Amino acid sequence: MRIHNFALVAALALAGCGEKAKLPQSAGYGPHPSLVAPNATFIPTLNFAKAVGWPKGGMPKAAPGLAVAAFAAGLDHPRWLTVLPNGDVLVAETTSPPHPDDEKGVRGFVAKIVLGSAGAGTQSPNRIVLLRDTNGDGVADQRFDFIKGLNTPFGMTLVGNTLYVADTDALLAFPYHDGDTAIALPGRKITELPAGTINHHWTKNVIASRDGSKLYVSIGSNSNVGDNGIAAEAGRADIWEVDPASGKHRVFAFGIRNGNGMDWNPATGALWVAVNERDEIGSDLVPDYMTSVKDGGFYGWPYSYYGQHVDDRIQPQRPDLVAKAIAPDYALGAHTASLGLVFSDGAKLGDAFAHGVFIGQHGSWNRDPRAGYRVIFVAFKDGKPDGMPVEVLNGFLSAAGEALGRPVGVVIDKSGALLVADDVGNTVWRVAKP
Repeated sequence: MRIHNFALVAALALAGCGEKAKLPQSAGYGPHPSLVAPNATFIPTLNFAKAVGWPKGGMPKAAPGLAVAAFAAGLDHPRWLTVLPNGDVLVAETTSPPHPDDEKGVRGFVAKIVLGSAGAGTQSPNRIVLLRDTNGDGVADQRFDFIKGLNTPFGMTLVGNTLYVADTDALLAFPYHDGDTAIALPGRKITELPAGTINHHWTKNVIASRDGSKLYVSIGSNSNVGDNGIAAEAGRADIWEVDPASGKHRVFAFGIRNGNGMDWNPATGALWVAVNERDEIGSDLVPDYMTSVKDGGFYGWPYSYYGQHVDDRIQPQRPDLVAKAIAPDYALGAHTASLGLVFSDGAKLGDAFAHGVFIGQHGSWNRDPRAGYRVIFVAFKDGKPDGMPVEVLNGFLSAAGEALGRPVGVVIDKSGALLVADDVGNTVWRVAKP
């Protein structure tokens, strides 16, 4: 077995040097991305960036007119952020939970290599940390273990005096009072969330409706493209609408392979989500995207992508669903792993960033050359994306192609600056006007 594994690693290394992108990255962005023919290879392209972290004094580079500095360093896999009304910042320190049935066979072996090299193969801290900047200088000078003993937490949202946390297997509610620095009471379970021993896309995000009466939970698929059978996808690749009073839920939208960042469009009131699309059909396919989410809408996965582009790897097909598939509003580049999404209204970063969305792109493993590993901004006009993206933060890859950091969650803090969770650099970065 050991010889076999070494042989497989060698084959994967060679595979990473074979299939390459034929289009520039820019072709995979915008409302009408270029979609080439699928290029599935026997062994998928494996071109991950080894996680090494920042050297002493290292940091990403900000766009002209902006400055970046560490809001808090020395964290443990910070992935998601939320800002409380008093300005305190909650950070979900978390990484992949055990999912033994997702680590079998060649695909599982590849996944373990990718996770380990990308810095995500360690035990999850399973906690939420509270960061506080007491003197307003843009640096957190107090840090508290806010909630401990969670099960791979990710999304967080506050409604009144209740903090909702999306663990990988349950939506929980905790009592919160302004200024609290710790919550010792156990969470009250609102509803169970799909998890189990496969749990392929384990991150669950949650946001509240504007009036707080409903919660919206994003739940990723249990495979790349239905690899474990459709039965294993029950309740997944969905956005749920949850009644926090009763715990009852309904499917608000489906066919969304791996939705993460969600926010409300301030101009239209529509829910928007950042979505990771499928892998293993070439470096140019399929672009990740952000889109407005229609109640009852179907967005293609696993049967099609970008509307009615059929993915024939999944059989039997569902032409009835494909005919209803909604094309996303805006492509965010193939394999960029676009995770974080926040509308910029309320930010104080200058007119160029006044109306639009910030996107945290965690970075590719299935594309040659690599893509993502940056934070971008897409301007909006009349409630819709307007133009090509602008880099806000870059420099997360070294000259040797190693990952110094990987951006994930993005939020606007109380002062109007942009905060970015970097789960490889173990830092929350703060981007502001100098």
